[in-house]
Amino acid sequence: MTTVLIPLILIGGLTSAGVYLLLERNLTRMLLGLLLAGNAVNLLILTVGGAGGNPPIRGRTSNGATTTADPLAQGMILTAIVISMGIAAFVLALAYRSYRLTTVEEVSNDPEDTRVSQQREAEDEEDEIPQADISRDTDAPDELDALPGFEGSK
Repeated sequence: MTTVLIPLILIGGLTSAGVYLLLERNLTRMLLGLLLAGNAVNLLILTVGGAGGNPPIRGRTSNGATTTADPLAQGMILTAIVISMGIAAFVLALAYRSYRLTTVEEVSNDPEDTRVSQQREAEDEEDEIPQADISRDTDAPDELDALPGFEGSK
């Protein structure tokens, strides 16, 4: 029981720390959070992949294991490592460029996004949705039941 519980607690801790760091406005902390969350997912895939066994090569055995190891989990982890390193390189380049332009590593609110958001809130306050007339809801045909000029199928 403890052999299954310890990796899951470790995965939960890495995931929670990664999400906490991703919510920061500092690009370096965002990068660290992204890497922690990626490593947590890799550990989760490895844990779900099952216990180790014989290599998936015909005729090979390993310490008398009776089952064959699943190579899919290992292949997925290797792919995830390559992808996370590519994303890490992109975020590092983004952080470097942001620091060179503004000499601040913290991500700030975009003034254009703030203006559009405030404009949208003002439009939402002005636009009121008219309430539907419940007394008009009948089963009798009305002008919206048929298209004008449509005479049915022949």
